[in-house]
Amino acid sequence: MFVFECAGCGARLTSPLSRVALPVHAHQKYGNGIQLPVLMETGTFAVEPEPSGPPWRRWEEIDPDEATARGIHAPVPALSDGPPGAVAIAPGDVRGTLLIPEKAGGYCCGLDGADGPNMACEACGLPVASRIDDCSLWQVVWLAPNAVRHRLVGDPAPLSWSELMETPRTTPPFEPIATWGSRSGTSHWWSWSPQWEAAAGRALAHLLAASERRPVAVPDGPTAEVLRRALDALLPAGPPALRAVLAGPGCPASGTDADLLLVPVHPQTGELWTPGGRTGGSGGVTAAPTPGGTADRSVPLPFGVWRWLAFPEPSPPVLTSGGRHAELLRDDLPEPRPLHPFRIDSGVFRHTLVRLPAARSPWLREILADLVEHMRAGVF
Repeated sequence: MFVFECAGCGARLTSPLSRVALPVHAHQKYGNGIQLPVLMETGTFAVEPEPSGPPWRRWEEIDPDEATARGIHAPVPALSDGPPGAVAIAPGDVRGTLLIPEKAGGYCCGLDGADGPNMACEACGLPVASRIDDCSLWQVVWLAPNAVRHRLVGDPAPLSWSELMETPRTTPPFEPIATWGSRSGTSHWWSWSPQWEAAAGRALAHLLAASERRPVAVPDGPTAEVLRRALDALLPAGPPALRAVLAGPGCPASGTDADLLLVPVHPQTGELWTPGGRTGGSGGVTAAPTPGGTADRSVPLPFGVWRWLAFPEPSPPVLTSGGRHAELLRDDLPEPRPLHPFRIDSGVFRHTLVRLPAARSPWLREILADLVEHMRAGVF
């Protein structure tokens, strides 16, 4: 575990925190006027390895060789020239800070951090962090990497895959979504989980990159509901040449005979599960895999999403409330399903695909260029 301190005066800025993988939805922008919850679990932190925050440069201002050196293989609207290594924590884990009034601007309903750090060390006044709580953004505090330092206060070992399977970690595909500021108060509706839409965006980018423009078949059921429509729309029709299967801890088959493996990302280390039961490469961008090796055909999914896909959970019966028969179970109606088909998060898809070397391919460049049209068609 670590405690983060002000680099200027050494004042303590956080409670003790354990490192976890950066959530795939960390930079997600979801809907319009949506009230998203806190990004990080209490007591955890994650690190953004890439530069983030202002200043920004437009794509036209960036030399192609520089973009490639930074791991960007297709055009993006802009790239950050901020420092790498920003640290994401839950707002409730912050200590000894104050908001900076002149930096408290936001886009709509809250703070968006667009003007740079908006929180200062209470002891010395050094800007140390950016609080984000605007509508359609996940609530988080980003510690500025050049203004904080960390101190080790304990070193617990990460859970093994078998230990993870004994925990209740899972991410249901549906959840109630809240909006800000209606006249009648906050309103809710039942929707696909934003985390699932982000997870599918990253997975789809990896599936397309690995497909080499051949059709890809995915398992029937929830996996097909999430990915099949997009794969059919973006890849040519014909007999499936590649077969993708769910593989991971507890799966009855290892998937070694499949072409592509949909595997979990370790929620603490960010590493991929491999058929040997060991963790593999990064859960973010696949870097320099061995041709024909396991990492070459692994498609990352957040552990909670993967677990639900691999082991779907039906709505269980629940205990009656009070009365003489409080111990009896009753058959409640299942949780309502969204009224609209699943849509993949286009922002996460783009963010992932441009960081894969396969994005240099003309057909993938064409998909990126036509992303708005694919959104209008309902793929994203």
